[in-house]
Amino acid sequence: MPRRLWSLLVLALLCAVPTVTQGAEPTVAEVVGKARRILFLGDSITAAGAAVANFDAWLQTQKRPQTPLVINAGLPSETVSGLSEEGHAGGQFPRPDLAERLERVLKVAQPDVVIACYGMNCGIYQPFDKERFARYQAGIRQLRERVEQAGARLIHVTPPFYDDQVSPRPFVYNEVLGRYADWLLEQRSQGWLVVDLHRAMTAEVARRRQTDPKFTFQPDGVHPNDAGHWFVATRLIAAMGDEAAASAESPQAMLRQAGLPVELLPLVTERMQIRRDAYVGAAGHKRPGVAKGLPIPEAEQAAARLSDKIQSLRK
Repeated sequence: MPRRLWSLLVLALLCAVPTVTQGAEPTVAEVVGKARRILFLGDSITAAGAAVANFDAWLQTQKRPQTPLVINAGLPSETVSGLSEEGHAGGQFPRPDLAERLERVLKVAQPDVVIACYGMNCGIYQPFDKERFARYQAGIRQLRERVEQAGARLIHVTPPFYDDQVSPRPFVYNEVLGRYADWLLEQRSQGWLVVDLHRAMTAEVARRRQTDPKFTFQPDGVHPNDAGHWFVATRLIAAMGDEAAASAESPQAMLRQAGLPVELLPLVTERMQIRRDAYVGAAGHKRPGVAKGLPIPEAEQAAARLSDKIQSLRK
């Protein structure tokens, strides 16, 4: 065979060999879809629990062999930056730092998926500052390292909207949070799983104010009302690929849409609260004024009784 023809044949064979590429990173839906125990971490917005309960209620609408156990371990005032403004809480105590309790929370909760939302408090309600921003970035990276060492997958949620119209400052604090959110979104290129709450919530408030100039999700500028908590939950539901449920006007409407009774929601909420108080208390923290809750075995017994009621409603 002529040398040139032989060379062309070899080249053709090489091109025909499939290229070995690294598998694509799993999506949020794929990670949560395989979860057995989901741990939520965050500040007072997470700790309030309505968004977590709303998401758990959505999980009840899914036809899965086993619905994952959901644990809310949010802690009011908390940051990942380890920063606290002077005179926080009237000088009674500094903001708690997630790093102080994270290993204990992971140990007692034993999650395989962690969903974390931080940033609102990490900017300390001050103008953008490079050092504060660097502390936030370092805290987020430490969170990732600890979660991965515990054998779990981490899903970030960008900081919520801050309502400068309701609680104005000499600067626009929502723009500060926007820079925190943008950085998190940039990390998607590194394989991070990031659900964008900030941009979506900012856009939704602007849209609603076109017809209702006084509309707000956050009557004090920070903490969501019921509609705000439902909007937070819808961003996670949308990330799961269920746009129909995410477009429902309320969690009750979402349940009715799925053919389930609305009486399911208060049961899911009560179960979330029992577990939250138990797991947060068992892990320990430095934030005064937080209920300790039942010992975890007793809390899980109470949660099991509620789960039986929830299951009966699902049928």
